[in-house]
Amino acid sequence: MTIAVFLGSLLLAMAIGVPIAYSLLLCGAALMWHLDMFEAQILAQNVMEGANSFPLLAVPFFMLAGEVMNTGGLSKRIVDFAMALVGHIRGGLGYVTIVAACLLSALSGSAVADAAALTALLLPMMVKAGHDKARSGGLIAACGVIGPIIPPSIGFVIFGVAANVSISKLFLAGIFPGIVLAAGLWGTWWYLIRKEDLTPPPKRAAHEIWDAMKSAGWALMLPVIILVGLRMGVFTPTEAAVVAAAYALFVAAVIYRELTWKQLYEVFERAAMTTAVIMFLVAAAMVSAWLITVANLPAQVVSLLEPLLDSPKLLMFAIMFLCMIVGTAMDMTPTILILTPVLMPIVKAAGIDPVYFGVLFIINNSIGLVTPPVGTVLNVVAGVGRMRMDDVTRGVMPFMTVQFLVMFLMVLFPSIVMIPARWLY
Repeated sequence: MTIAVFLGSLLLAMAIGVPIAYSLLLCGAALMWHLDMFEAQILAQNVMEGANSFPLLAVPFFMLAGEVMNTGGLSKRIVDFAMALVGHIRGGLGYVTIVAACLLSALSGSAVADAAALTALLLPMMVKAGHDKARSGGLIAACGVIGPIIPPSIGFVIFGVAANVSISKLFLAGIFPGIVLAAGLWGTWWYLIRKEDLTPPPKRAAHEIWDAMKSAGWALMLPVIILVGLRMGVFTPTEAAVVAAAYALFVAAVIYRELTWKQLYEVFERAAMTTAVIMFLVAAAMVSAWLITVANLPAQVVSLLEPLLDSPKLLMFAIMFLCMIVGTAMDMTPTILILTPVLMPIVKAAGIDPVYFGVLFIINNSIGLVTPPVGTVLNVVAGVGRMRMDDVTRGVMPFMTVQFLVMFLMVLFPSIVMIPARWLY
């Protein structure tokens, strides 16, 4: 009955158009009423406590770093560097998109910010070169998925806080799976454009590649600083976010000199607005998380899935399918916040490594950003690229399919994730 009240109130509120944050609060209120412990003060207290978390400070700073990079010329120089490296290969602009996405994801940690930057910079160039616009938009959207997987990642921060799992370990464990997903996109793009009659631009001379690398050098230093700092224990993931934001501001304003005082205000405003949405969601979700614990909901779900506990692999397949279905209807952050307190006890009961689960859970939720009908990244690409949503959806399908196949391959062979992760810990 408790599960029915929880799901029924949440889905009903979302179905009638209530914003997700308010739906979570209504869901919490419904659970309190069902448990005969309704008290507005408890509701308000849990909302406050939900946002009162030191690790969550990473969210506004990573959002700020992403906005500064897009406005201050860091993203543009990374794209230019990727162009110099692989732009001359047949279908080179697609490979440029994949390389640039990997580099950008190691800077901002936001799928939406990366997708917006790549669409604005690369989509016009890809269309001009003769690539199909829908396919090009689909590739850019699929590349945006890599953003929350290669560290730093806002998704890992939120999951780490909700599940009480080491954010540093999640960051380091996400590196190799992100590269594997990028390799899957590389192969898919090669297969799709093999019959296209395109003339790639001429190969850049060694000195041109060197000049592009020097120009992007300051931007490329950021992921190195973050990863080395995390690995050596110089700073925590939260402090890494501050380092990323401060470094991006310094490079954009002092080195590249492309960030003006007027733009700085707009950058802070955009970062603050995005952060406010995420933090309100987190705060609202913590009410539901607390009540889920009080109602002993995880134990009820564990009992439902008890037949699968003896087979961790089968359980992981079942959880991944569940997340896929939820990801078609919900955005990444609320999905993480709603499902984490329910799924973590099951994962622990089955003896599954929480870091391994966290990586696959975030990969699944990231791919959910490009699954219709509620694909945030699809909307961003369609909006920035002035495309119809149908066209972007059609273009992303082959790339999304490959990403899901790669994810299930990691479920089948956990060593793909865990062996490289243990090398980096």
